[in-house]
Amino acid sequence: MIPIFNFILTACLLAAMEVAAKPTVLKPTPVDFSQLKAFGTVGKEVTPLSQDQEAELFRHEGKGCLTHMWFGGGWKGCERTRIRVYVDGETNASIDMELYLGHGIGFGDEFSPWGVARIGKIGTGTSVYNTYRIPFGKSIRVTGQLGPDTPGHPQFWWIIRGTEQLPVELGGVRLPDTARLRLYKLESHTAQPLEEFALCDVKGDGALYQVTMAAKGLRKLTDENQRWKDLSFMEACMRAYIGGAKEPLFLSSGLEDYFLGTYYFNKGRYATPVAGLTHFDKDENEFSAYRFHEDDPVFFQNGLRLTCRCGEKIGDKVFHDPPPARYTTYVWLYQW
Repeated sequence: MIPIFNFILTACLLAAMEVAAKPTVLKPTPVDFSQLKAFGTVGKEVTPLSQDQEAELFRHEGKGCLTHMWFGGGWKGCERTRIRVYVDGETNASIDMELYLGHGIGFGDEFSPWGVARIGKIGTGTSVYNTYRIPFGKSIRVTGQLGPDTPGHPQFWWIIRGTEQLPVELGGVRLPDTARLRLYKLESHTAQPLEEFALCDVKGDGALYQVTMAAKGLRKLTDENQRWKDLSFMEACMRAYIGGAKEPLFLSSGLEDYFLGTYYFNKGRYATPVAGLTHFDKDENEFSAYRFHEDDPVFFQNGLRLTCRCGEKIGDKVFHDPPPARYTTYVWLYQW
């Protein structure tokens, strides 16, 4: 009996090892189309915004996903109007964005029209939109508040819409029901030449969704033939340190090519579904740009530290002569 028992035990162990060696494939939960219900609201030529307190623009109870926001109106400092999204009753908004930077635009650039599937600026004044998928499990609340440069109560228009029970996908993968979109900000950070600095440093599992950067080189050489070096802070390679790794996953060979540009954006402004240049002033050594990772997903486990560098040094080679530079960055992550 013992040999037979050992044979059965060995077979069971081998079978268990074979199963463990195979990746687990989770079948997506079938969607009940009867549960996909649209919700939303609009504001038309109303004056709820002020400097001293938040105005509630929308509230919804239930489980679902925001799918669209549009904001209209034109007033001094409109680009600094704050939009906050509170998910599942949180006290501090997981999404707290300046209106233009939250739509990929730095330096208050008023150029329009331009647009892609996820973001754009079409008309005069604010006139920005997004179709970010912002999931929630119990409730969603959106507020607005004027920036410090805007007095009074300007007229405001908005559209906010979503769908109950709508799942979120990224790179063809359905994200867990616990996934939440969060915004991490680095504001007005002055970096010295070759300094590597973190745009975000988080724990847990998730996926990189979008990066917006507004950057300005802080030097002007007097020799016009050398002025191009004032833009050489763009030699920076973007790096992702995943799961506490000491060595990075390089996301680009330079800062402008992370945003799909070349030669310090020498061809000027552009907008594509993957990345775009929303502001460029060569004389002032400044740019703003956005980069989506929706079809180029960067998933992470056990943490992500996303970094940039002010200029670049690889081995013993310093690439040109980078100046100090000032950066504001928005990093959007899905986390679960």
